[in-house]
Amino acid sequence: MPALTIALSKGRLLDEALPLLAQAGVAPIEDPNTSRKLILATSAAHVSLVILRATDVPTYVQYGAADLGIAGKDVLLEHGNEGLYQPLDLRIGLCRLVVATRRDYDWSGSVQRGGRIRVATKYVRTAREHFAAKGMHVDLIKLYGSMELAPLAGLADAIVDLVSTGRTLQANDLVAVEEIMPISARLIVNPGALKLKRDLAKPLIDALAAAAATRSEALSA
Repeated sequence: MPALTIALSKGRLLDEALPLLAQAGVAPIEDPNTSRKLILATSAAHVSLVILRATDVPTYVQYGAADLGIAGKDVLLEHGNEGLYQPLDLRIGLCRLVVATRRDYDWSGSVQRGGRIRVATKYVRTAREHFAAKGMHVDLIKLYGSMELAPLAGLADAIVDLVSTGRTLQANDLVAVEEIMPISARLIVNPGALKLKRDLAKPLIDALAAAAATRSEALSA
């Protein structure tokens, strides 16, 4: 029987994904947060986990180097949907993609005046589509981290970034001025793997759907 590989990324999303996988009968033999191994065996026969950078998860699944993966909607929007099947919104990794500025910056005035605004983000594709739909003129500056520093240092007028609690924005005297969209994590599947390894993949997808539904019911109770 062919092996099934699930691509995951370390961090908050991994911490929230592991209980769902465990409910579906897939638990890593070693702790992914401490192990130096990039491919981990699991309690499920023929199922392994591969640990990647978040932005690489959809690429591995698209090209069949991994059969399934768990990735945030933000990552998937930047990657594009080519070669990916997205059967489940797992309702984990919940946050918002927002536009944020310094508290004293006149965002609404700048928008109304129609001036060109500098926006720093690592979500260039999504930000470009958002501002184009609003007919706004923006210069996008790609950054990879410490996004909140850009308005404070004068590099940009605004940022597009993920916000969970909002505490980091508040600590740096920034405010969210627009919400672009809510974000959550999706289960992604390589279409070829779904055909060739259906006997393994379909039961796992169904089990993850049931685990996600149970989790959502518990949170809303």
